[in-house]
Amino acid sequence: MTQDFTLLFLSAFALTLFARLWLTHRHVRFVRAHRAAVPAEFAERITLAAHQKAADYTVDRSRISRLTTLVDAALLLALTLGGGLAWLDAFWSARLDGLFYGLAMIFSLMLISGLIDLPFSLYRQFVIETRYGFNRMTLGLFFADLAKQTLLGLAIGAPVILAVLWLMGAMGQYWWFWVWLFWSSFNLLILFIYPTWIAPLFNKFSPLEDGEMKTRIEALLGRCGFRSSGLFVMDGSKRSSHGNAYFTGFGDSKRIVFFDTLLSRLSPNEVEAVLAHELGHFRRKHIVKRIVLMFAGSLGFLWLLGQLIDAPWFYAGLGVPAGNTALALILFFLVVPVFTFPLSPLMSHFSRRHEFEADAYAAEHTAAADLSRALVKLYEDNAATLTPDPLHSLFYDSHPPAAQRIARLRQQERPA
Repeated sequence: MTQDFTLLFLSAFALTLFARLWLTHRHVRFVRAHRAAVPAEFAERITLAAHQKAADYTVDRSRISRLTTLVDAALLLALTLGGGLAWLDAFWSARLDGLFYGLAMIFSLMLISGLIDLPFSLYRQFVIETRYGFNRMTLGLFFADLAKQTLLGLAIGAPVILAVLWLMGAMGQYWWFWVWLFWSSFNLLILFIYPTWIAPLFNKFSPLEDGEMKTRIEALLGRCGFRSSGLFVMDGSKRSSHGNAYFTGFGDSKRIVFFDTLLSRLSPNEVEAVLAHELGHFRRKHIVKRIVLMFAGSLGFLWLLGQLIDAPWFYAGLGVPAGNTALALILFFLVVPVFTFPLSPLMSHFSRRHEFEADAYAAEHTAAADLSRALVKLYEDNAATLTPDPLHSLFYDSHPPAAQRIARLRQQERPA
């Protein structure tokens, strides 16, 4: 059984790695092939220079993505069949036991992964983003953010990990159900506290000033029956020139947040249309559906881990001679993406369908033409390619291609 599982893992690993690299290669080739001309439906609104900038930006990001895919694959093999986890287990088991052994194991892996990813993050931020005029972050701010994220991860992550490991060891055969209850409750708690306590650690949130913009937005909220705890502008420009808008939180803690870069680029009509799209996600219950799907998926995965945790072949097949709760948790979440990659198109399909539904909702409550113009500006400002490879998009893109979204919005435009 051990050898069979090893072969199954290696087969799934090889197929997933090949698929990722092949899809990236297709994407780069497709974008390059369509670089010379702006798609006809955008020719009047997007310049050739902007189109080519988006193509080059996409290619550069895809190249670094391909490299990180290879590095991540090498790390996974090194940790499993290469003996990395077995070495960490021997190191920490000689020094710690119980819950603190598990905590040390998990944080060691997080540290290793973070150190390996750091050069790539720096390259993306200070080479690629700078090359295309998006980066506004200083090196000091980058490391200040990293320090805050690390401390926050320690402050929140350590108690959560300790609680999960304790439940795994103390709750008997059905520990996976109790872990799921705890994990689900924790995620709901984060939805409540994130807008007020966590997000302000990284950005400044100022109330939206009185004026035409605020008046239009408040009228839209009234028409849509949406209640929030406030309208805020986030200083996203201190890190990037990319723009966006979103609402965050849950229940009475919901906030509507606009990037300052978005407000500086779009007209009041267009901002209203973008917000109507975000409200469409709320009114069509996309947020609730995604939470339910996430909780259902986590329950299924934890149940599966519950079946594997006492199976010696699960550990030995992945290069670990003996198992325990911490190793079971680590191994499971290391190898699950290898086996679930074929499900990516299904998840992307649901996400893209939600985007179409949110666009349709926006077209009911604002002018579809305003949202269309706003989307074109956002695609241009963010250098998002207008010509993604269809198969790559099927696997990876949570939003429909620009041409499909604009075409549907044109069909939904109402007579003046």
